[in-house]
This record gives sequence, structure tokens and C-alpha cells, in this order.
Amino acid sequence: MENDILWGIDLGGTKIEGVVIDVSGPLRILDRRRVPTEAVRGYEHILGQIDLLVNTLQQETGLQPGRLGIGTPGIIDKDTQCIKNSNTLGLVGRKMKADLEHRFGMEVRMANDANCFAIAECLHGVVPERLPQPEVVFGVIMGTGVGSGVVANGKVLHGKHGIAGEWGHNLLDPGGDLCYCGKKGCVETFLSGPACEKFYASASGRKLPMPEIYTRYLEGEPAARETIERLLHYFGKAIAVVINIIDPDAVILGGGLGHLDVLHERAVEVAKPHVFNYDLKTLFLRPKLGDSAGVIGAALL
Repeated sequence: MENDILWGIDLGGTKIEGVVIDVSGPLRILDRRRVPTEAVRGYEHILGQIDLLVNTLQQETGLQPGRLGIGTPGIIDKDTQCIKNSNTLGLVGRKMKADLEHRFGMEVRMANDANCFAIAECLHGVVPERLPQPEVVFGVIMGTGVGSGVVANGKVLHGKHGIAGEWGHNLLDPGGDLCYCGKKGCVETFLSGPACEKFYASASGRKLPMPEIYTRYLEGEPAARETIERLLHYFGKAIAVVINIIDPDAVILGGGLGHLDVLHERAVEVAKPHVFNYDLKTLFLRPKLGDSAGVIGAALL
């Protein structure tokens, strides 16, 4: 029974979420809590917030974790065991896994938050409902940034450098904006929410959040239509590269932009011209677990 009770933490830039799940039968959430990250207060404070969250979950469930799974922005470098490639800059260069294992006195398993999203949807989300035993699934989070992960035969791929599935920081257009990673024209600089909002502001002279831009697109506003058509154009080019390389059975589109109906309605249309095949059979799926996918995936680590 103890092996069926899993504890997960999803470490985000603004919030840290924790969950205790029971996988002895159909997935059951025993408790789920959030605390603010307050990253500006530094690395030690972030560790303290994780500690607070775990203690709260213990009090609410009356259970004790035997090990802890954590989804994090960025990844752990296999050689240095330090976090790298994180847009939460206070984590970069820190041996967070070792620090948490010392703090809690238990095994900690860490993975990129997009990998957690992907494995959760593959094991307990939309994939089992739509695809029996898929070979390869690509999970995408298109929101403040662009994260992604690859699941092959039911297991997350990490790769030699721990960067398997890092779609958001591949070159899409050299004429694009500067990315926080130091390169210009990354996928993330075209397909993230802030990137779309920036383009809309340049086209319209108004700063609006993405949901309102999409509403204006549905109403036929020219600047909003230009913004969404641009998003679709670059999405098609970018996702076709992934399909050409790993040929996934399905692509799961998560995050704020991943929820846009037009992206699902036209994904095949915009990607197909760039795919090295006469047809495009890859399924584009909506996540079933919603904003719980990341933290559930962390527990499943």
C-alpha cells in the first residue's frame, strides 16, 4: 500500500504545488496544496517553501512520504548535479536534489516540469483514452514559455545531456527576438503567450492579455487575426520538425495557448505542408488532467 501512495511537488516561478496521490486503483488525489514560490527571496527561501508544503500535506493527510518527486523548471546536469536551463534563475547552478535529500532525509527524484506533464497524461490522462500502447508521445506546454517532453514506450526520455525534448530553444527564425537563453529566434520567442502579446502590441498599439487577444480574433479584429495567424504559421513549421524527427503517435497541447480551439482545429493543416510524408496521422490531443498534470507527473517519478 505504501508504494501506491505517491508524493509530488511542482515547482513554478510563482507558485509551488504539492499533491499526494493513490495509484492502487484508478488515480485518486488525496490532497493538493499550493504555496507562493516567492523566488525573489532567494534559493533558501524556496527550499523552505517546499518544506512548508510537505509539512502541510503531512498534517492534512496524516501520512508520511517515503520519497518525493519534483518537477522543476530546467533540468539537472548529469555531470555537476546542478540545475541548468531554468528561467527561474535563482535555481541555476544549485544542487537542489542533494539539498532536498539532506533536508528531508529521503530519496528525491527530479525532472523537468514538461516531462512530468507528458508522463502524467500518458499514464493517467488523455492518452490511455485515445491510444492503446503508443510508441512515442510528445507533450507540449505553451504558456509563459514553451516546454516539452518525450515519452517513449511509457518512459520519459532524458538523454545524454538531460535535454531530450527541449523544443522551445531550437532556432525557428533567425530574425526573431532575443531569448532569455541568449539565442535569437527560438521557438519560445514565437509560440509563448508573452511573444504573442508582444506581437499584438506592435500591430495594434495596445497591450492586452492573450485571452482577450483571442476573443478579438474570434470577433474578426485585424491585429488579433494577424497575431493568431502568425502563431499558427510558426507552430506548423516548428512542430513539423519534431514530427519529422521522432514521428510521435500523438502531440498533447497544454498550457494557456494549448487550450486555444483554433490550434487544435488547424494543427494538422498548418503542420502537414512541412512534414516529410504524404499524410499526417499524428493526433493532436487536449490534456485531460488540466493544471494538475505537472504535479501528478512529479509524483509519478
